[in-house]
Amino acid sequence: MKMKIGIVCPYNILKDGGVQEHVKALQAELQLRGYDAKIVTPLPRDFREVPDLPNVIFVGTSTDFHSPLHTSAQVSATADTDRIDEVLQAEQFDILHFHEPWTPVLSRQILQRSTSVNIATFHAKIPETLMSRTVIKVVTPYMKSVLKYLHEFTAVSTSAAEYVGSLTDEPITIIPNGIDLSHYKVEPQPARVDGPAKTILFIGRLERRKGVKYLLNAYRVLTHDNPDVQLIIAGDGPDREQLMLLAEDLKLPNVTFLGYISDELKMQLLHEADVFCSPAVYGESFGIVLLEAMATGTVVVAGNNSGYTDVMQGIGALSIVNPHDEVEFARRLELLLYEPTVGALWRKWALQYVKQFSYANIVDRYEELYQEALNSDA
Repeated sequence: MKMKIGIVCPYNILKDGGVQEHVKALQAELQLRGYDAKIVTPLPRDFREVPDLPNVIFVGTSTDFHSPLHTSAQVSATADTDRIDEVLQAEQFDILHFHEPWTPVLSRQILQRSTSVNIATFHAKIPETLMSRTVIKVVTPYMKSVLKYLHEFTAVSTSAAEYVGSLTDEPITIIPNGIDLSHYKVEPQPARVDGPAKTILFIGRLERRKGVKYLLNAYRVLTHDNPDVQLIIAGDGPDREQLMLLAEDLKLPNVTFLGYISDELKMQLLHEADVFCSPAVYGESFGIVLLEAMATGTVVVAGNNSGYTDVMQGIGALSIVNPHDEVEFARRLELLLYEPTVGALWRKWALQYVKQFSYANIVDRYEELYQEALNSDA
């Protein structure tokens, strides 16, 4: 008999986000393999009716949270313990797989009541700043109260494993984020007949840690000798207006802010861009956006945060740059935009390298871990 698996996501599953996408893809792949896999997640507080979503169980509510680290998300805010007991009794999960279990409050409430094998996956990288150290002092007692209920620990990268590794001697298995490669097929693009010849693309949330202001500064240097380039910035966030004013103040040519975009437009832009640039300066534990660009054959330039350097191995290290050094940043953009031999070498490496991150491969590893954990608990 196939095992029953509950995947606990503390974030609003109806919103975009790296953890949410990972959870949904994991559930879908497990379902395809014949497992009874369901997502357990909070209902957004502003929803008056519970959405009828297959294989999604809503428990408690979520609300907007703005952290001192200049990030924001909609996270679990309340958890109805009677509802949790009802769900656990009805479902009788063999495995409960908790994503970001340190995030209050749903995971801890479920863990206290769980009789299943409990597995954790840690996604986030906590930056090494004075503010983050202050946050850690507050979070750590809560985190330690969660760890005692867990049977297996995983993380999406060594960067994501650092914090929990400082709190436990238990082994942490690195299982990276995945990507649906069939969704990002390389497609030949027609030559541009008008407008700038080269395109740099940024897609992401417009908040401090994403480093877009450093991209604008490097773009100013780049366009001094390269007028045939454009910069497209897709995404929304608290810094959007400030970044638009900065682009005006710097008198930058050919810069377009698109705001929030659909998945279809995102795919089109990735295929059309010459370089995808993600200059994040901290808070990245992995780099799904980098894998997406790789899978479309689009060359990447990325910030030298530890999460991105974990991903960009081998020839991919050519993509890593210090966003604070605007001259070197501009030179790297110029190299990967205008040197076809370098770009061809990078693309050949990327299209082969990215295959290991297919969801089929990632779920193979989780499936093996689930079975080992069940056998150990038997």
